[in-house]
Amino acid sequence: MDWTTGIERWGEPTVLALCGLAVGLGFGFFAQRSRFCLRAAVVEFWHGKFGEKLAVWLLAFATAVVVVQLFVVSGTLDVSTARQLATRGSLSGALVGGLIFGVGMVMTRGCASRLLVLSANGNLRALLSGLVFAVTAQAALGGALAPLREAIAGWWVVDGGPSRSLLALMGVGPMDGLAFGALWLVVAGFFAHHSGWSFWKWAGGVGTGLMVALAWAGTYQVMSHSFEPVQIQGLTFSGPSAEWLMRVLAEPGEPWTFGLGLMPGVFVGSLIGALVGGDWKLEGFGGGYTMPRYIVGAIFMGFGSMLAGGCAVGAGMTGGAIFAVTAWLTLGGMWVGGGLADRLFDRAHAPAPAPAVP
Repeated sequence: MDWTTGIERWGEPTVLALCGLAVGLGFGFFAQRSRFCLRAAVVEFWHGKFGEKLAVWLLAFATAVVVVQLFVVSGTLDVSTARQLATRGSLSGALVGGLIFGVGMVMTRGCASRLLVLSANGNLRALLSGLVFAVTAQAALGGALAPLREAIAGWWVVDGGPSRSLLALMGVGPMDGLAFGALWLVVAGFFAHHSGWSFWKWAGGVGTGLMVALAWAGTYQVMSHSFEPVQIQGLTFSGPSAEWLMRVLAEPGEPWTFGLGLMPGVFVGSLIGALVGGDWKLEGFGGGYTMPRYIVGAIFMGFGSMLAGGCAVGAGMTGGAIFAVTAWLTLGGMWVGGGLADRLFDRAHAPAPAPAVP
């Protein structure tokens, strides 16, 4: 069955939701098996190590860039109408939101996607943090926090089009973006090889990045074959988290979307990965200070993601793979904010030195 037949039979919303479900299943499974996590990569980097976690993230990111740019070069994908490139954006929102998100992901020990993956593995800390994240994201989108978000976003804006494309600003094209991704793919593969990775580390890292590219390709195909206007979109977790929250609270009947299919897909995919690897384990809060830290961190992430226009995956990987300027600013902010927060909490919770023996 081709795309046109599927859209005629089930309609655009259902096909988009099925695309989200399929991409989510793959992302959840591969991210769980590879332990994909931006927070862990940031912590390793700021501790001066190029270890397994940093290599996994870099392998996934480079794979996403390479495959997306391959699609663009081959003519099977056009991202010029994507929100991250075509519409007006906020540079101040990207930078400040990225910094806030980076602090939050260190406090909660995982970004938005990682919280969903861990929730499916039986981690109740991640489940609570994910719920707080969704509530805060919705509040920042159209609730009590929306005026603050709009004020910060208005500090420094940029028009859509070439001004939002890093490749266009540098005077280069998708072939150069492909070469850039291929270079970092080689670097990640080098460190992964010398770390003696297992099959699942390799497959998980590559598979996670591949799902980011397939999200772009799938929604583009629906847009190209649709009789109704459909927005091309990528893999992200901030918007869909808020969307699912309102879906649960509001009256039924709203049409399905890519994001509504994505979230349960990631949960089920991660659950399958945990069962395959024997990783499923019910976990709660360990210490007295941890619950407030997780809640505050989730609030930071929810507000930061909506201010920046995406989470660690939505802005960092999805937007980064199409070289959106705001996405790269957000990603840089996350690395800086996460590193500073890690140093702060390392000092705050470091064990007291043993008293000197006279």
